[in-house]
Amino acid sequence: MGNISDPASLLHPDAFLSPLVIDEAVIRALDEDLGRAGDITSIATVPVATQAHAILVARQSGVVAGLPLAVATFRRLCDDINIQAHTRDGNAVAKGVHLLTISGPARAVLAGERTALNFVGRLSGIATLTADYVRHTGGTKLRICCTRKTTPGLRALEKYAVRCGGGFNHRFGLDDAILIKDNHIAVAGGVTAALKRACAHAGHLVKIEIEVDTLDQLRDVLSTGLADVVLLDNMDLPTLREAVKVAGGRVVLEVSGGVTQSSVAEIAKTGADYASSGALTHSAPNFDVALDIDA
Repeated sequence: MGNISDPASLLHPDAFLSPLVIDEAVIRALDEDLGRAGDITSIATVPVATQAHAILVARQSGVVAGLPLAVATFRRLCDDINIQAHTRDGNAVAKGVHLLTISGPARAVLAGERTALNFVGRLSGIATLTADYVRHTGGTKLRICCTRKTTPGLRALEKYAVRCGGGFNHRFGLDDAILIKDNHIAVAGGVTAALKRACAHAGHLVKIEIEVDTLDQLRDVLSTGLADVVLLDNMDLPTLREAVKVAGGRVVLEVSGGVTQSSVAEIAKTGADYASSGALTHSAPNFDVALDIDA
């Protein structure tokens, strides 16, 4: 792909990640690692004029995410560095595939190594796990979604990684959709009262979703005609199938609770529209990636 000067060129083409978010994350991570005195090991042991050639390599198969952050990390440390990309975010790769080639001042390459690996390992792990969930839904209409169970400060990055893996994003925060959960219902005085108050408050472009855990609650919600989406929480498969029949296509149905790699295929067969899993972001194994360096 030639020398990469713009990290955004490696973004997944169908998933947005703001350049401002990339810059902020990289600056924060480098500040955390380099502190006040910089990489004192490299400064002490590597002559300033030494050049290095490094290869970022996948040590397992999976779906890549986070390459723009790796590029931005090295670029932040040194303008005079050559980075060639051999793939881009969202692509599936085999074990041993070269992801990036980095050539430039050895001190900069060494200083950025761990930060770059942390970004690519974390985000590729999420993308790879998401892709496995999506694979189990083949032939159905079910869409796999993440949740707000993300690493504090990294939500935009982790939700981007879900998109790289073929999943979809749920709300990004408390401010972009109304989701009425069991505690809201209890405090508001019931399903109908909560929905009426939500509708009176919401703007015309704000979706309203409400959580139910019984078929009776689902029927109550349907009778109001006020919800856009119903979250079916922790229902077993027979109850989910019945819930889909009861709803009859009148609302969008999202399944939550117990959505795992082993259960998602059967959940998809119920006819629900979405399934959300916090595991996509809070429990994704790190993707094994390494930076092999020659001076």
